[in-house]
Amino acid sequence: MLNKFPKDFLWGGSTSAYQFEGGWNSDGKGPSTQDVRTNIPEGTTDFKVASDHYHNWKEDVDLMAEMGFKSYRFSISWSRILPKGYGEINEKGVEFYNNLINYLLEKNIEPIITMYHFDLPNALEEKGGWLNRDIISYFENYSKVLFERFGDRVKKWLTINEQNVMIIFGEVVGISFGDKENRLKNTYQVNHHMMMASAKAMIACHEMIKDAKIGPAPNINAIYPNSNHPEDQIAAFNMSVFRNWFYLDCYVKGIYNPLVIKYLEKNNAMFSIEEGDLNTLKHAKPDFIAFNYYSSATAAISQEDDDFNELTNQQKLRSIVGVYKQIKNPNLQKTEFGWEIDPVGLRSTLREIYDRYNLPLLITENGIGGYDELIDGQVNDDYRINYYEKHIEQMLLAINDGVELMGYNPWSAIDLVSTHEGIKKRYGFVYVDRTDDDIKECKRYRKKSFFWYKEFIKNTK
Repeated sequence: MLNKFPKDFLWGGSTSAYQFEGGWNSDGKGPSTQDVRTNIPEGTTDFKVASDHYHNWKEDVDLMAEMGFKSYRFSISWSRILPKGYGEINEKGVEFYNNLINYLLEKNIEPIITMYHFDLPNALEEKGGWLNRDIISYFENYSKVLFERFGDRVKKWLTINEQNVMIIFGEVVGISFGDKENRLKNTYQVNHHMMMASAKAMIACHEMIKDAKIGPAPNINAIYPNSNHPEDQIAAFNMSVFRNWFYLDCYVKGIYNPLVIKYLEKNNAMFSIEEGDLNTLKHAKPDFIAFNYYSSATAAISQEDDDFNELTNQQKLRSIVGVYKQIKNPNLQKTEFGWEIDPVGLRSTLREIYDRYNLPLLITENGIGGYDELIDGQVNDDYRINYYEKHIEQMLLAINDGVELMGYNPWSAIDLVSTHEGIKKRYGFVYVDRTDDDIKECKRYRKKSFFWYKEFIKNTK
C-alpha cells in the first residue's frame, strides 16, 4: 500500500517578480534588465505591467488561501529593494514585500523566497553584469539586506533561479556574455560568479538566520539515451553532467565536475578562479535542493562533423558538438507550445537527484502552458488538471521509493507573462484578463483547475 503525502507537505504555487508584479517604475523601483529588454519576441508583451500583482497582491493572496496553499514561492525584485543594485535601500520596496509576507503568514501560507530570478538591476548590467566579478559582493550585500529585513519571518530561501538555464539559454532570458570571441569562456566565468554569489548568500543566511533553510533552484531533468547504442549512453551521461550535475555538484559538494572542466581546457576556455574561491564554495552548504521540472530530455551521440548551427537552431534544443546531441522524443506527448510531457520523468528526476545528493527536495516549478480561453467568466482547462494529476501520481511513487520531498509549488499560481511567448501562454490556476496588446483591468477569474486544486489539497490533509 502506498504511503500518503507527509502531513506538513507544502502544497502551493510559484511566480517570479518580473513576470508577475508589474509596477516596474512604481514607488522608487529601479529598472531591471527585464524592464529595458529590446529582444522581446514579436507579438508578445513586455514585463512592465505583467499581471499587475503590485496593485492586486492582497486579492492574489486571498485566491491562494482559498485554494488552500500551504506555501507560496515567489521572487523579490532586486531593483525594487536596491534601485541601483547597491547603495540606498528603497523603503517603499521593503514595505511592499513586508506587507505581502505578513499577509501570507496571516493566511497560514509559508513564504518561500527566491532572491534572484532573471532580473538584474540595470545599473549593475551597465557595470558589466554577471561578467564583472564585483557582482559577487553586490549580491552578498543584497542577500544580507533581505535576511535582515525579512529573515525574522521567512525561513525558506532560494538563491538563484535556474542558473543552468541562464548559462545554456543566456540571451533569451536577458543575460549578456560580453564579446563573441570569448563566448565560451565568458559563459562559464558568469557561471562561476553566480556560484560564488550563491555560496556567499548561503553562508550569510546561516550566520544571520539560525533557523532558516536555504538552497539553490536549478532546472533539472532526467536525460535518456536515444537508443541502446553504447555511445548514446555516453551522450546521455555527458548531457546529464553539462546540464544538471555540473551545477548541483558545485552547489552541494563545492566542486566543479571534471568532465566540463576538461572540455573547457580542451577548448582554451577555462574560466578564472581566484585564490580562496574553492574554499568558499566548499564552505557553503545548502539545506535542501529546490528544482524546476517541466520535461525530460533525450540525447544521442554527436559527431565532430555535426553542423553546430543546425543543432542549436532546433526549437528549445541544445547540443554540444562532439559531446552530445539533444533530440526530440517521439514517445512523449507535446503541449500546445511543443514542449514534451513526461510525468514518469519527474519520478526519475526525483530519484536521481536524491540518490546523488541525499538532501531534501522541493519542487519549485512544474506546469503546462496553453491557450486558455475565458468564456462567460469561465476557463475550462481539463488538460492542465490531467497534467497535474499524472505528475502528482509520480511524485507519490517517488516518495514511496524513499525520496524525501518537502513540497510542490507548480508554475504558476496565477497567470503571468511567459518569458518567450507572452501572456497568451498561460500557466496559472487563475486567469488574468489581459492580452499581449491590451492590458484591460487584469481582472482575476478562477479556472476549472483552481477548483480541482482546492479540492485536491483539501482531500490530502
